[in-house]
Amino acid sequence: MHVSLTTPALLFPAISLLLLAYTNRFFALAALIRNLSSDGKPVKSAQLKNLRQRISIIRRMQESGVMSFALCVLCMIFIYIGLNKTGSIIFGCSLLLLLYSLLLSVIEIRISVDALNYHLEEMDQ
Repeated sequence: MHVSLTTPALLFPAISLLLLAYTNRFFALAALIRNLSSDGKPVKSAQLKNLRQRISIIRRMQESGVMSFALCVLCMIFIYIGLNKTGSIIFGCSLLLLLYSLLLSVIEIRISVDALNYHLEEMDQ
């Protein structure tokens, strides 16, 4: 398979927007945690576990997204200097990291929905 220099370049805007979305999720979660700690009300251990799990997943999402972006750049360098086969392999690794990042995003969304359902149950009582 031949990967041209423009192929990995097409991922730049997509990965950048994805990283921005991940950062926004992190900031929203950080604000939620700060609000919970400043309220003075006790926080249930299930909520704390959920928040810790989400923070960990978002960190892994961001790390894999950044690594995907870095490998994309490295791929372009290898293609530019004429090492197309190596560039193609690196591009494949970049795509796999991007896929991993997206799968983590789905997992984090599911955990977030569980947290909202838990909160709704508390409100219903």
